[in-house]
Amino acid sequence: MSDHTLAPVRTVTLHVNGQPVVVSAMADTPLLLILRNDLQLNGPKYGCGLGECGVCTVIIDGVAARSCVFPLSGAEGRTITTLEGLGSRAQPHLVQQAFIDEQAAQCGYCMNGMIMTAKALLDRIPHPSEAQVRNELSANLCRCGTHLEIIRAVMLAARQMP
Repeated sequence: MSDHTLAPVRTVTLHVNGQPVVVSAMADTPLLLILRNDLQLNGPKYGCGLGECGVCTVIIDGVAARSCVFPLSGAEGRTITTLEGLGSRAQPHLVQQAFIDEQAAQCGYCMNGMIMTAKALLDRIPHPSEAQVRNELSANLCRCGTHLEIIRAVMLAARQMP
């Protein structure tokens, strides 16, 4: 018989993209798994699983957060926004439209993290300098090399901010 015991399953209410949702899972389950597997929200991606690449980024209470290392227990009662909560194909959010206008994607795998991080930055600092944008996005990885287009997209969105 093993001394190892499983953590109990918890039922929690999350506020995702403006809607309350009830989910049941172990308290230490990464939020990313809940979003993708239980809620079918595929904007946040699985990348490194260590919170280092940024593709899993969501906005929690106004702050960009790495959902692959954010436990379900920490998300209870907080406001969570995913890429799907920003805009739609018919009406993209200002930041999403700027990324489209600047053609800031090749493979697109990093776009979730880049867009969500940019959105959180622009909510905090509506008209950042290019240095601030570069600093904010520096921990988000892009293997395709569209960094210049990404910076241009964020700066375009900043110019269009009210």
